Amino acid sequence: MYKNLITLENIFFAWYGFKKGKQNKMDVMIFERNLEDNLFELFHELITKTYRHQDYQTFHIHDPKFRIINKADVRDRVVHHLIFKYLEPIFQPGFIKQSYSCQTGKGIHQSVQDVRYHLYWASNKFSHKVWSLKMDIKKFFGSVDHEILLGLIKKKVFDIDVLWLLEKIISSFYSPDKIGKGLPIGNLTSQIFANIYLSELDYFAKFNLKEKLYFRYADDFIFLHEGREYLENLEIKMCNFIETSLKLIVHPDKIIYRKLSQGIDWLGYVILPYHSVLRATTRKRMFKKIKIKTELFNCGLLSSEKLNNSVQSYLGILKHCNGYKIEQKLRNDIWFNKNSV
Repeated sequence: MYKNLITLENIFFAWYGFKKGKQNKMDVMIFERNLEDNLFELFHELITKTYRHQDYQTFHIHDPKFRIINKADVRDRVVHHLIFKYLEPIFQPGFIKQSYSCQTGKGIHQSVQDVRYHLYWASNKFSHKVWSLKMDIKKFFGSVDHEILLGLIKKKVFDIDVLWLLEKIISSFYSPDKIGKGLPIGNLTSQIFANIYLSELDYFAKFNLKEKLYFRYADDFIFLHEGREYLENLEIKMCNFIETSLKLIVHPDKIIYRKLSQGIDWLGYVILPYHSVLRATTRKRMFKKIKIKTELFNCGLLSSEKLNNSVQSYLGILKHCNGYKIEQKLRNDIWFNKNSV
């Protein structure tokens, strides 16, 4: 019920959940100067249904490809956090096991580990041929249809006031050339909205097509099978469903067939019989980033703690593949660059 969701206690909990890791952000500090007044005002607007979502701040990043990030106002991000916590226990139990993005206890490494495990058994312990079909959605976040998304949410959320608030959040953003379509990259709610939307894809693959060896991370998904021709037929069925039922398009340049013996590229790793390696582009990007951060450290623009955190995150990535030589080169490059100034 809406009245149970919109309480001062829940709004304060949402604030503290949102605030974690953001204490030093300027907009967060400004909001916190008059915290009680701001949260009481937000509560009043929500309870009286006079709440209006503010405009987004737009900026660009390259990580590694060009992306447009849309950042909501602090007060709106508190509401996003509130809504996320409301939706998660409703929809999370319905997500399939092989969906890994933005879910507690899952993630990239779990997905890679599971794909590798199933490749082992599908190939009879790497002794038989196995093919993979990898696909992804073209401009997924910019193409999500608001009407379809709301229809999927209404299957499990029935309170008209909660639906009013959800509609306010969903309609607060749309792609420049596509009114009624799009989710802002960067919103917490966009993560669960994406999983709700693509769970239709999961159910079609798993229960309509009865594909056991199907795995999805965000808008990337992969099938495993012993025959390429079988996967080619599967590709046609998936493309038709995605276009007709979800009003999305599969990226034509990212429909990739690979044999296990060639190495199956999945989420930054290349899975081969008996071992996995880091994707070449991932490795190149890692060294480029660490070089930049080391230079910032040498100029006094980055703390030793933040540099070390970055290094540890990269070392964590290498733990999940045969990355000993890369690790040694990474450590040597950091030592050299830190001592060459």
